[in-house]
Amino acid sequence: MSLPVMSPLVSTRIWALPIGGAPVKFLQFLVFRSEPGGALPSQRTMATEYGVAPSTVSALLEPLFELNIVLRSKAEEGRGGNRYKLHPLAATYDSIDSMTAAFAQALEDMRAGRLATLNLPEYRAVPPVEGRPELRIA
Repeated sequence: MSLPVMSPLVSTRIWALPIGGAPVKFLQFLVFRSEPGGALPSQRTMATEYGVAPSTVSALLEPLFELNIVLRSKAEEGRGGNRYKLHPLAATYDSIDSMTAAFAQALEDMRAGRLATLNLPEYRAVPPVEGRPELRIA
């Protein structure tokens, strides 16, 4: 069994995301839980597996929607609810080749306006810490 591969675009910049710790932790769960290529389960399934109420999942997803890390689309005719997917540049893949092909398609789709771009901050370095952090042993 091969290990999934993932672009470092989101994973190495996770410290810079302008969201709280709870959505970041939930994003890590979504990356783990996603299918290769980024497909995610229903919101109800996410809630059950994560051990929270569906309303909590909604709150955790909202900042991820704003950053376009998680994409939401309407279900097909006759099927209720929304469908969720990680942005192709944030998803895992079965191989380097499938990731490379998905990235090429995603870049083409973003240029053509068919796919939203990621809204990640453009920090060049970790923001400095003001003063000395107060560390305590719990």
